[in-house]
Amino acid sequence: MSAAREECLGNGGNTIGGAAHLYGPTVQARDVHGGVHFQVASSPRLPKPRQLLPVPAHFTDRVEEQAALDGLFRARADGGAPAPLIVINGPAGIGKTTFASRWLRAHSAAFPDGQLYADLRGHLATGPAGPGEILGQFLRAFGTPVVPGELAEQASLWRSVTAELRIAVMLDNAFTAAQIRPLLPGGPGGLVVVTSRHRLTGLGMDGAEFHRLRALGAAAGAELFIRGAGADRVAGELQAVREVVALCAGLPLAVCLASARLAARPGQPVAALAEALTPDEGRLAVLEVEGEETVRNALDASYAVLGPQPAQLYRALGLLPVPTFDVRTAAAACAQSPAWAQRRLDELVEANVLEDIGPDTYRFHDLVRVHAHDRATATETVADRERIPRRVADWYLTTATEAQRLITPIQLTLPRTYAHPTELPAPFADDAAALGWLDARRLHLMAVLRLAAERGWYATAWQLVDAMWPLFLRLRHHDLWIEAHRIGLDAARSDGHREAERQMLNSGAIGLGAAHRTAEAVQWYSASLRAAREAGDRRDEGQALLGLGGCYFTQERPAEAVADLDRAVETWAECGYPRGVALARILLGEIALAEQDLDRAVTSFTLAREGLLAVSDPHDAARALAFLGRAHARAGDHPRGAAEMREALATFTASGAAHWQARTLEMLGDSARERGDDAMADELRARALALYEVTSPADARRLR
Repeated sequence: MSAAREECLGNGGNTIGGAAHLYGPTVQARDVHGGVHFQVASSPRLPKPRQLLPVPAHFTDRVEEQAALDGLFRARADGGAPAPLIVINGPAGIGKTTFASRWLRAHSAAFPDGQLYADLRGHLATGPAGPGEILGQFLRAFGTPVVPGELAEQASLWRSVTAELRIAVMLDNAFTAAQIRPLLPGGPGGLVVVTSRHRLTGLGMDGAEFHRLRALGAAAGAELFIRGAGADRVAGELQAVREVVALCAGLPLAVCLASARLAARPGQPVAALAEALTPDEGRLAVLEVEGEETVRNALDASYAVLGPQPAQLYRALGLLPVPTFDVRTAAAACAQSPAWAQRRLDELVEANVLEDIGPDTYRFHDLVRVHAHDRATATETVADRERIPRRVADWYLTTATEAQRLITPIQLTLPRTYAHPTELPAPFADDAAALGWLDARRLHLMAVLRLAAERGWYATAWQLVDAMWPLFLRLRHHDLWIEAHRIGLDAARSDGHREAERQMLNSGAIGLGAAHRTAEAVQWYSASLRAAREAGDRRDEGQALLGLGGCYFTQERPAEAVADLDRAVETWAECGYPRGVALARILLGEIALAEQDLDRAVTSFTLAREGLLAVSDPHDAARALAFLGRAHARAGDHPRGAAEMREALATFTASGAAHWQARTLEMLGDSARERGDDAMADELRARALALYEVTSPADARRLR
């Protein structure tokens, strides 16, 4: 039997009959002296984002080009134009990312509200990053815990958040102008710097200024090479150094890799390196179309001097679908210990084929990734090319399952199967750290999920979606929630696992409803209901009926909602699931409250609260109490209603349930207005609005 996931339901803040069922804190008193203040606990203030990548110590020259960017920035800023948009383009390996990072760091004082960074992955085989993914990352950097499910809403919220901010945004490795436009901030005090292999001339319509980054000159290239290899190492061979730089076509990436290769061979003269970089047919050709051949020669030479073990890891990482790696991922890929993986990663960083970009975080330059994949394809057997990513998929499934076990253990009911079981320890010990890991790795989990579906690892795919449930339930990444469940549903059907299919339908329908895609949610719940009845699974049948009832309530179809909710109560009572009965009664009470049938509402909320307390569900019991307080206030018993709503508010505040804090404050504010205290009502509704802004933009628009 699949786990019921009903706690996301409860109408999600939608209104019926003029929002009569949404309300929130009041104070009932005869005489009040002095000020009355309500305070809502806020989340700890996040540090101002400073996300720019570090600049390598060997950064060389670019003085004139930095001055050129200074001129572009001053000209736009002095003119009071909208946020300046500068596009830095050039061939692969030319050093666009390093150059932009260095220039922005030099101007950090001009952006006191933060500097943001995002890799748009424009040249990965798995495809570029979507704007919605990046907007979610940026909004959360400014304290927005819940991001809308639709791109238009995400972009609108982003413009609102940044309207008064002085920020710099670096968008690295862009592929198209369409990737960029939704990411432009809303105010005039910011700067957006885009790097791309493409010229992105379409952004000229958005007022972009363009700067094409050129190859290093002979002197600057030689200086960069000498810094990497060491002045003593190349003494007396300046002409050979110039030849190597010329063979590398002045590409900083190729020059750095060539110097690293020389440094790894203390006895090799620079002239021998120049010969090794020269193809059989003659001199290295001048760069054409991004210069892959030149960089490939440099990478081949650098790869050739790696030891057997770092070379093994280099190839293994090239087969993975994730954009960055940590020690455990590397260990899983090669079926080795974390200590072994750490040593090999350090060797790859030292050889300048892998970048160390943060604590336990590594990545390839995108051309190096292509080279690593090519070397793996040429070297590894077909079986190994399947085995390596499968090991990593099983590691992610194992770790996500452990997170689910810590956060929502009651909902871990479906089986787990592994082609390559791992003994690597999970990188967290409690539920808070587990949720943090899920959130930080959510894009990796999605990449592994897509790969599993493509490779036909169907059980792995739907099990991974099931393990990600706490991520979706707690943090509401609506776009990922919906995409994951579409993949999981197809995988469960391909795997022939009917229980998993029903779980994917139920969990996916909850996500569609949370994203206000109610019509689609109805379709998924209806399919779930049919599947549950075919399987004779009464508990899943009740879940589908509860979901349909909630959707019909949202669609202002109360008669149909009540009919399905009554059937859910009957079904769950018959199969002995009291928690489900209580959750259905909350929705029945909301409908009664919207219809102003206050006696029926009080009865429903009272029974719901008693049932939820009996099964130790304090969060949903507090939801029932908040609505019960509103029903009592509507019936004229304001002191009792206010006390009940305040008690519920305290529970939500302690647990950090910001959305339900907002709903309770709204109910208290509406009760205050009915009592004639307009000033208190305005204050409470303003506090509710502030919370809705970061948890439910749709409710924020409604309240405004």
